[in-house]
Amino acid sequence: MSNTIQPIFIMPEDTKRTTGRDAQRNNIAAAKAVAQAVRTTLGPKGMDKMIVDSVGDVIVTNDGVTILKEMQIEHPAAKMVVEVAKTQEDAVGDGTTTAVIIAGELLKKAEDLLDQEIHPTVIAKGYRLAEIQAQKILKDFAVSVSFQDTLILQNIAITAMTGKGAEANKEHLAGLILTAVRKVAETKDGKIKINLDDIKVEKQVGESTDHSELIEGLVLDKERVHPSMPEQVHNARVALLDDSLEIKNTEIDAKIQITDPAQLNSFLEQEERTLREMVNKIKASGTTVLFCQKGIDDLAQHFLAKAGILALRRVKKSDMEKLARATGARVCSSWKELTADDLGHAGVVRQQKIRDEEMTFVEKCPNPKAVTLLIHGGTEHVAEEVKRAVIDAIGDLNAALREGTVVAGAGAGEMELAKGLRSYAQSLQGREQLAVQAFAEATEIIPRTLAENAGLDPIDVLTNLRVAHDQGKKWAGINVFSGQVMDAWEAGVIEPLKIKTQALSSATEVAEMILRIDDVIVGRSAQKQTPGPSQYGMNMDGM
Repeated sequence: MSNTIQPIFIMPEDTKRTTGRDAQRNNIAAAKAVAQAVRTTLGPKGMDKMIVDSVGDVIVTNDGVTILKEMQIEHPAAKMVVEVAKTQEDAVGDGTTTAVIIAGELLKKAEDLLDQEIHPTVIAKGYRLAEIQAQKILKDFAVSVSFQDTLILQNIAITAMTGKGAEANKEHLAGLILTAVRKVAETKDGKIKINLDDIKVEKQVGESTDHSELIEGLVLDKERVHPSMPEQVHNARVALLDDSLEIKNTEIDAKIQITDPAQLNSFLEQEERTLREMVNKIKASGTTVLFCQKGIDDLAQHFLAKAGILALRRVKKSDMEKLARATGARVCSSWKELTADDLGHAGVVRQQKIRDEEMTFVEKCPNPKAVTLLIHGGTEHVAEEVKRAVIDAIGDLNAALREGTVVAGAGAGEMELAKGLRSYAQSLQGREQLAVQAFAEATEIIPRTLAENAGLDPIDVLTNLRVAHDQGKKWAGINVFSGQVMDAWEAGVIEPLKIKTQALSSATEVAEMILRIDDVIVGRSAQKQTPGPSQYGMNMDGM
């Protein structure tokens, strides 16, 4: 009788499973590959990526989160790193590349520690201690900022756009962005509150970026509903209607029997009277421009045109809310309720054809709480990339004002942080000390990458920066154009503290999570084709 033990299968036979160090190596390699994919885009001398999707659409960008979203990454561990970029985008609006690079470097340093037989949970604990300390260090050397610090705020916007498509016109755009943020900002309980939805960023292809402008109101991609309506209305009294100017159908199935032609005529005349009554009521309120969220009957359009009212229909709900904030009008749910008190004001409402599209401009509102940044660009791709840079800059200003704290960029903050973490590591007992040391080295990846992207020797640069910081120059950063150490604060390279704190916390959390995985089980896919280690493997060149 044979003593061979029959193997027991507890999972379907086409399930792929990777365990232990293989699983960790695979996951770390995938995360590092994601960081590598965006690393060359960091800093003033960062390069761009061209991504062509399955239908041939082209995107040219160096915005970290845009690149990672468009790359359609499949590897499960790599997807976790992409989530870091998305979280950074949602929380701050900028610094996505920084967050991903730090996550990749933390895992790279962890791999060295794993090779020294240090347990993953010890590394994770050390990283957690380092991150808590890092947040304290950052808060200690951050500088407070308020709306009065115009120069600092302008520099934050300029720093955000440096190295992106908007760089050539960054001063002009920074001025527009700062004005826009000031227009929509509100102070509640001593805190500045900015709703980013109130700043609409529209792009226009045709003129160069230096023609970009701030509209103190809104730009809508809508046109007037009737050609006889005025194209331009000055000192407009604006009505916002969340109702249709049409004859409503009955809610229940109703049958109307008409027995002679006279009845038909009176029926049609009644419809006409109702539509005329609607328009007369709107006119009586003093309305000169009407924005309607729903439909407008053809006959009602004719009556509105005769009354000299400029009307637009099927305006989006979000745009109606912005119009209310820009003009001060109230959105009415019924034309019967419309009164002069519900109207808002705009200096001018005009229709303009831009390339092939009719646009309506609502401008010169007296005290707008919603504005539009109109970004111009020579081509579709240029305009789109400048728009992304502008949105990043708005996010940075919002983060700086909301938190009220900023730090210098150019790698200065990271070098000062690494210095603080190294001295903290000395105070720890046990193996966590090595993990904190590794964390400190990982934060230096930012100045190292800035140097590499500028074609400088990273070792020389880091050595010079360390010397400067040891001499007490806390804002010593790298000038990527000269290769010298500079005072980043004096040079106006300023970033909100929130970028750093958010990037560190997200990157640390994802690194800890990936480190703790020692078993990857990939179930069968719907097409019976299993993405096993070969598909999810180490080679991610094809991403």
